[in-house]
Amino acid sequence: MVRRALETLVTGILRSRLGVALMLAVLILGVVGAARLVSGVSGSDSGLAGAPVEPIATVDPTTGDDGVIATEPPPTPRTSPGAAAPEEVAARFAAAWLAHDGVSAQQWYDKLRPLSTSGLADRLSGVDPTGVPAERLTGDLEVVTRSDEFVEVSVPVDAGTLRLELVAPQGRWLVDAVDWERG
Repeated sequence: MVRRALETLVTGILRSRLGVALMLAVLILGVVGAARLVSGVSGSDSGLAGAPVEPIATVDPTTGDDGVIATEPPPTPRTSPGAAAPEEVAARFAAAWLAHDGVSAQQWYDKLRPLSTSGLADRLSGVDPTGVPAERLTGDLEVVTRSDEFVEVSVPVDAGTLRLELVAPQGRWLVDAVDWERG
């Protein structure tokens, strides 16, 4: 009789999906039950022993604002006496950049070179100005001061926005990077 029951179990029940699922459920419940018996944890006693009721403060609330937004005014760009302000350099560079019709690549480069860092001048050397996708300015320059020696300028033009990064390591502002955003 025992042999017949084991044979039926192995050949009938364990071959079906339902039988396998039932056997796995019984096995899992058995393991979980045994673990609970061995650990001795039950009811509301589970969890951390001696955990605080209130949240744990990681910052002294009397130290002031710890937010990301700075309340200090942005730094003022530092310019050497007699040198052009970053807004003026950016406007002159943008005007030279847009003046690409009817000029050779060398003439265009010669207008941009005095307003550029040596690194940008090297990258602009040999660039064909006919690839400039804009023709004219369409609005006021927007200057964002990042430090006293670094500003970002957005120049709205008819086909998008010309983005310039200016640096002034010795107080003389020069364009260090040019980027383009289609509008």
